[in-house]
Amino acid sequence: MTAPLPGVPNWVDLATADLEDAIRFYTTLFGWTAEISGDDFGGYTTFLLNGLPVAGAGPLFGEGQPTAWSTYVAVDDADVVAARVEAATGKVLVPPFDVMDQGRMAAFLDPAGAPFSVWEAGMMRGAEVFDLPGALTWAELNTRDLEGAQAFYGAVFGWTFRQTQVGSLPYVICELNRTSVAGIQLMVGSAWPDDLPPHWLVYFAVGDCDVATDHAYALGGRIVHPPTTIAVGRYAVLEDPQGGTFAVLAATR
Repeated sequence: MTAPLPGVPNWVDLATADLEDAIRFYTTLFGWTAEISGDDFGGYTTFLLNGLPVAGAGPLFGEGQPTAWSTYVAVDDADVVAARVEAATGKVLVPPFDVMDQGRMAAFLDPAGAPFSVWEAGMMRGAEVFDLPGALTWAELNTRDLEGAQAFYGAVFGWTFRQTQVGSLPYVICELNRTSVAGIQLMVGSAWPDDLPPHWLVYFAVGDCDVATDHAYALGGRIVHPPTTIAVGRYAVLEDPQGGTFAVLAATR
């Protein structure tokens, strides 16, 4: 098995107010199975698709912490990346630490306040399957500062950027060695409430966006942005019953 490619988002996990209900919701929606760890890992749950890890979930750690998905970028050295984050005027929320023999992680805020994490692989490499229905297919930063985001993430991960559009709005593709690894969307217009902070949004692949959206709603989820057709396919933004926001994408590629 090859090592995760540094600079590429390769894991997502959910911190949730109700882990049991989150397991019900996501296993039914995506066909995942849940592998619940022992007390050493605080009941951390790994979701499997066809027996391979695709995402994780665990309980909230802090009082008042909202239910939310976190995006992890693979790195060779979490400590080096933490120093780069500080040098680029980001904030270290959780300094690098070892997760038993599984790997080493850290959590940060970019200069605009969007949280993200990094994963230095040990025994646990990250997700083992991508782009199939039920697996991670895209990671997207939603921010009000496109230029600042490009300066920051370029300095931290070595990304380069390609300017495109979604509809009439600017959209930035983050690239590593000319391969697309993530996107940056500008938060402008009435679709973005003023009190919604910058954030990373995770996209899971589905076979049919409308069917997945209806299924999520029937399971107790909420439709944040209804199914919409864009150049790469059809997507929707959804919320699980505890308020964790995620997107589904039925790609045409």
